[in-house]
Amino acid sequence: MDGANRNDFKMARSTIESIAVDRPRPTKRKPQGMCLDKGYDFDEVRELLAEFRFTAHIRARGEEAKAIRRRAGYRARRWVVERTHSWLNRFRGVLIRWCKKLANFLANLHLALALITYRATGFTG
Repeated sequence: MDGANRNDFKMARSTIESIAVDRPRPTKRKPQGMCLDKGYDFDEVRELLAEFRFTAHIRARGEEAKAIRRRAGYRARRWVVERTHSWLNRFRGVLIRWCKKLANFLANLHLALALITYRATGFTG
């Protein structure tokens, strides 16, 4: 655990070593991949993944910008989880938990998710 101002790749070793679940041995027939974003695009991380016998799938810095320029109408892909958290943060009742009862908070959360889903469909009624 470290501050938000520290680069993620500097904590890669401690993060991999702290994985609590025993993983099966990777083989040539069943390799184990590690998908990382462009914040981990460093030789140190690639060497670390090779040391732990992971197959690295790292998005290179600038790769997405090149893809956008190549294809007309192509938009940058935002991660689904980050986007959903951003949308949920717009609902104050979910962002700041005013409800003392769990059932009420969950009802608020379900209502927020229903509204997000309804808006995403583009239905105007």
